[in-house]
Amino acid sequence: MIRMNEINEITEVILTQIENGKYAEARRSIIGMESADIALLFEEIDRQNLLVMFRILPKEIAADVFSYMPNELQQYIIESSTDREIKLILEELFFDDTIDFIEEMPANVVKRILSNADNETRTLINQFLQYPETSAGSLMTIEYVDLEKEMTAAEALEHIRKTGIDKETIDTCYVLDNNRILAGSITIRKLILVPETTRIADIMDENVIYINTHDDREEVAALFKKYDYLVMPVVDSEHRLVGIVTIDHIVDVIELENTEDLQKMAAIAPSEKPYLKTNALTLAKHRIPWLLILMISATFTGNIIKKFQDALQSVMILAAFIPMLMDTGGYSGSQSSTLVIRGLALGEIKLRDFFRVLWKELQIGIIIGVTLSAANFLKLYFFDKTGLMIAFTVCITQFMTIIIAKIIGGTLPIIAKKLGVDPAIMASPLITTIVDAAALIIYFTTATKLLNL
Repeated sequence: MIRMNEINEITEVILTQIENGKYAEARRSIIGMESADIALLFEEIDRQNLLVMFRILPKEIAADVFSYMPNELQQYIIESSTDREIKLILEELFFDDTIDFIEEMPANVVKRILSNADNETRTLINQFLQYPETSAGSLMTIEYVDLEKEMTAAEALEHIRKTGIDKETIDTCYVLDNNRILAGSITIRKLILVPETTRIADIMDENVIYINTHDDREEVAALFKKYDYLVMPVVDSEHRLVGIVTIDHIVDVIELENTEDLQKMAAIAPSEKPYLKTNALTLAKHRIPWLLILMISATFTGNIIKKFQDALQSVMILAAFIPMLMDTGGYSGSQSSTLVIRGLALGEIKLRDFFRVLWKELQIGIIIGVTLSAANFLKLYFFDKTGLMIAFTVCITQFMTIIIAKIIGGTLPIIAKKLGVDPAIMASPLITTIVDAAALIIYFTTATKLLNL
C-alpha cells in the first residue's frame, strides 16, 4: 500500500533516473506504480524520454497507461509509433478507451488508427463513432459477459473463466435469448453461492434497469445515482443488448456536466479542455459573446438612470446607495438560482414544483428582506445620520429588491427548463442584469413618491 506522499517521492526518484539515462532502473520503479500515476509521471518528462519509457513498458501496462494520458500525449505517441506498435496498443486497450481517444484525435490520426485495426474492430469503431457525443452509445463498451438461460451455474462460471479475462467487468453478467434480446441479469456472487446444477433462468433477475443507445448521458448519470449501480446494460431500439456503461465513465460525465454548468453560470461558453492547456485566444472567444450580451443588456440600467437623472440631481446622496442595492439584489438572485439549478440537475426539483419554489422563495425573500432592511435602516439613520425619508427610501427599495431577486432567481431556471433551454444560462449574469433594472426602477419610483421629487 502506497500513500500519496510516497508516490510523490517515487516520482522524483524516477524523474532523476530518466534524466540520467537509467531507463532500466526507471522501468523497474514504474512497473510497481498505478497506471494513473504513471500517466501523470509521463506528463512531467520531455517527449523524447516519454517515448523511450513508453516503449520499454510491458505492453499490458503501456496500454493501460495510454488510456489515462491526456489527448495531446496520446496523439504524440500514435504519430511517433510504428504500425506494429499501434496494433499492439489497440489489442490491449479496452474498446471504450479506444473510442474515447479516437473521438479526440484529428482526422489523419484516426485514419492511421483505423488502417491498423482488424476488419471487425474497424467496423465497430465506425459504428460507435456514429453515436452522438452526449449519448449512452458513445459511453458504452462491448466488453461484457453474456450468458444463456439454459446454462447451469457451473457452466456459467466456466464460461466466465474462459471469456472474462478481457472484459470490463464480470461482477454483473447479462442473460440473452437466441436473438440477443436482454432477458435478465445475474451477479457473480449469486452464481458462486447457488448449487452448481441450478439453471440461470431460475435465478436471474428479470427486472433489469436498462438504457438506450441514444439516451442522453446526463440522464444516464442520474439513473446511476438513483439506483447506486456500478454498471448498466445498453440496448438498441429492438431491445438487443449492444453494450454496457460502467461507473468510471459516469464519474467523468458528472465532472464534465458540473464543469459545463459552472462555466455557463459564469457566462463562459463550455470547454472540455483544462484551463492551462487552452490558449488565451480560445479562452477569450469563450468569454466574449456573453460579455457582449451583458454589456448591451446593461444599457437598460443606464437608460433607467438617465430617465431619473432629475431626481438624482435633486438629491445627490441617492446615487451613493445604488451600488449597494444592485449588489444586494444580484447576490440574492444568484443564491436562489444556484440552489434551484442544482436541484434541477439532481432531479430534486421538477417542472411541476414551479409554484412550490415560488412560494418558498417568496417566504425566504420576506425573511431576508426584513432582516437586512432593518439592519440597514439602523446603520443609515443612527450611525450615518442619513435623513429619515432617505433611509426609508433605501430600505424599502432593498426589501422589495430582495423579494423580487429571490423570486426571479428561483423561477427563471425552471422556466428555462420548461422551454428546453439549459437552466445554467439563467444563472448569475442574466439574473443580475434583470434584478439590477428592477432595483433601479423601484428605487427611483420610491424616491420620487417619498421625497416629492
